[in-house]
Amino acid sequence: MLTLFHHPLSSASRFIRLVLEEYEEAANLHEENVFERRPVFLELNPACTLPVLQDGASGPICGASAIAEYLDETRGPLMRERRLLPETAIERAEARRLVDWSLTKLEDEVTHYLVRERALKRQLPPEQGGGSPDSGVIRAAKTNLKHHMKYFAWLAVSRNWFAGEKMSYADLAAASSFSVLDYLGEVSWDEEPGLKDWYARIKSRPSFRSLLAERVKGLPPTSHYSDLDF
Repeated sequence: MLTLFHHPLSSASRFIRLVLEEYEEAANLHEENVFERRPVFLELNPACTLPVLQDGASGPICGASAIAEYLDETRGPLMRERRLLPETAIERAEARRLVDWSLTKLEDEVTHYLVRERALKRQLPPEQGGGSPDSGVIRAAKTNLKHHMKYFAWLAVSRNWFAGEKMSYADLAAASSFSVLDYLGEVSWDEEPGLKDWYARIKSRPSFRSLLAERVKGLPPTSHYSDLDF
């Protein structure tokens, strides 16, 4: 049985959860607060980052990219036309580029800051940076988000799916990031209707149901978060 160490507001964790759902793989979910630096978790992943996957008795697989590649190699071929990495090398390279954009660039410039300021600071002790949100950091992240939304909107209107004709890791990684931001009410969907239409398509998939039903204690989502029609 698979076990996934995750956090509900971790984009990388959500990405792997979507992959598992699309591949119809059940997993035990263990919510991990990495700031607690639990010794047991540090033994699994000394970097103390999420997500971490355990597949039965095998050693832990750490990081979204490593887990995604592992799942593609071990489960992907059995999915045939539903495989989440494209067939050609150039299309796979494009899918991986966009996964990196969502889980690294968008994360480093937007998601990390909004999650920390809007959600995590209330859980952190003062010595670890807890306290009131920094409005300046929030404004900067929101400004950065507008630029990312324009790029992903261009992808949405110029391609059927982000990395080609079929849905791939590229779409799931972006959707995981936007779902976190949408939970926090930070996405102005009406500013980018093409991106909104793409998100509505992917948000309506069965793999998204568990994310839309999930709630973070003490932090309810924006009112339209679970609404498939926005």
